[in-house]
Amino acid sequence: METISKISAVKTVNPFNNELVKEFDVLTDEQIDDKIELADYTFRTWKKTPKAQRAQLLKKVAGIMRSRKEELGKLATLEMGKLLKESIGEVELCASIFEYYAAHSEEFLADQPLETPIGSAFLSYEPLGVLLSIQPWNFPFYQITRSTATNLMAGNTMLLKHASNVPQCAQVMEDIFLEAGFPLGVYQNLFIPGSKMESLVADERIKAVTLTGSEPAGSAIAAAAGKYVKKSTLELGGSDAFIVLNDANIDDAVKAAVEGRIWNAGQVCVSPKRIIVEEGIADEFLEKVKAKFATLKIGDPLDAQTDLAPLSSEKAVADVIRQVEKAVAGGARLLAGGHRIDRPGAFMEPTILTDIYPDNSAYQEEIFGPVFMFYKVKNEKEAILLANATTFGLGGSVFSSNQERAVNVARQMDTGMVYINHVTGIAPELPFGGTKNSGYGREQSQAAIYEFVNAKLIRVTTAQDPY
Repeated sequence: METISKISAVKTVNPFNNELVKEFDVLTDEQIDDKIELADYTFRTWKKTPKAQRAQLLKKVAGIMRSRKEELGKLATLEMGKLLKESIGEVELCASIFEYYAAHSEEFLADQPLETPIGSAFLSYEPLGVLLSIQPWNFPFYQITRSTATNLMAGNTMLLKHASNVPQCAQVMEDIFLEAGFPLGVYQNLFIPGSKMESLVADERIKAVTLTGSEPAGSAIAAAAGKYVKKSTLELGGSDAFIVLNDANIDDAVKAAVEGRIWNAGQVCVSPKRIIVEEGIADEFLEKVKAKFATLKIGDPLDAQTDLAPLSSEKAVADVIRQVEKAVAGGARLLAGGHRIDRPGAFMEPTILTDIYPDNSAYQEEIFGPVFMFYKVKNEKEAILLANATTFGLGGSVFSSNQERAVNVARQMDTGMVYINHVTGIAPELPFGGTKNSGYGREQSQAAIYEFVNAKLIRVTTAQDPY
């Protein structure tokens, strides 16, 4: 197993300076089996734990995270490079999600009466068992939170396979759950390579799987889940359209588009990636975007004055630059940026691409970095057609001073979420998820808690009743 550990290194590399911080050993097959067995064993008692008691434990997790938000924020910044203020905001968001489900899950999971002409009937929401959660690095605490808060409250136990470049964030979350008083085995972190995923999905003790990640990874997990007849949910990224109609406040739209695109150095599934502007205001909009790009301060993510942080790794920079170069080779016009920055760390210039047509690779691809893809369209109808001309369908935005007009456009967009006069956002009470190749299922809100429960029908009648 030492060979596997060396090949599939789980380690922290600080993307600000590319220095190796810490490495972790990969679990052996025997250790993995022990963790699955513990999760399965613990489930037998955890599923019987009163919901009010589960809620108290979630509230303790929220309290711990709030009290340690600066420490946890610095850890996320160290591992994947985001601005410290963004990391601290992420920790606070996680606390609010735990608090939301602690406050509302008893109501969400209460028996639901069903109308029937004879006797009585109701739905009883019961946990499934051990869940496998596979999560990416871009929001190392939030990704864990949005899959655990609902499912632990529902009475499931969980195994987390986090991204290999954020192992300390993964481990500290397990430590926090234990500190809050969760029983051993309710939530466990797995340091394992991606190649182990199908064998885990196949294990009869694991009842379902949730993944946030790339389209190829999601396809593989969905195939494995289908093969072994297990429930799955997938969130696979997007290429969100940001539509600016000709009656929009241009300055507000520019600010939202730029700040939304450089959020997390552009490594956000729901950041505005395709900026679609009606021609009457497009030129002014683009000039203001270029001017705002020129003022961005690029540097140390721990510095409060920094606007644009490094990407998560050298590989991330290389991948984005390769996509930009391929787009330019295919006919796109590079208006700004497009190169890595000549300094230590995984830094890339903020970039603007335009003249992107359907035969260009960038027309369909998600670019996971600080890259604007700018489109000028003749009218609202053309904007909607372009917005829908992608295999993805996660989020989107519409900017307009006419709310009725904006909502009408939003209704015609093939996505799971649309925000009016705002970038696609996150709140505990709002469902998060997409359609098309962006995946299926919902996280957050009341809807999420029903993804991994058995909605069992219980019917009470007499033997003489006709049906």
